[in-house]
Amino acid sequence: MPFSHLLLLRYILLNVVAIALLVAAYFQGWVGLVVRSDATRVTIGIAALFVIGLIACSLSIWRVSREIDRANSLDPAKTSPVTVYIRLARGKDAGGRANLAAAFRHRLFSRIVHIRHIANTLVVIGLIGTVIGFIIALSGVDPDIATNPNAVSGMVARLIEGMSVALYTTLVGAILSVWLLACFQILATGTTTLFSLVVELGEGVEAGD
Repeated sequence: MPFSHLLLLRYILLNVVAIALLVAAYFQGWVGLVVRSDATRVTIGIAALFVIGLIACSLSIWRVSREIDRANSLDPAKTSPVTVYIRLARGKDAGGRANLAAAFRHRLFSRIVHIRHIANTLVVIGLIGTVIGFIIALSGVDPDIATNPNAVSGMVARLIEGMSVALYTTLVGAILSVWLLACFQILATGTTTLFSLVVELGEGVEAGD
């Protein structure tokens, strides 16, 4: 079906653009700066969680695209959401089919909701890194030695280190969360299309009976 190809195309295009921007940032030295400036390595943890979420989203996109194709082919010999739905909907009244459709929709979206949770968690971890950064920064502040020129340099270095952790973890968490949420939105659109297609085909078969 054209939509399944469009779904994959939009997803691939989004990630190609995002990866191109990431590569450009790497060659500009920004990625290395973030990694070097984060003494807590929270940004690496955020990036690792993002990769897990992106892999899960990619697998789900492929699965939804394949199921849309199967729904359009409507091959009874192959087990797919549409064949299962039609089998369960056959013989039910309008109320029963409505309940079945609601349960089917819940089942479809329950397969992908964890990706959105991962995207939201990236922001939360970034905010935790912000708090950790402020703690690091404030731990180096000592009013008693503020007037000592020899000690001020160390205090300032500690303050800069803490602020770097705070700002970079927030930045990385926010950017990767937006990236993953954009991917999730494409996946959610495809899942909604799959749901509508299956329900329409189920109603059509039922009306034909």
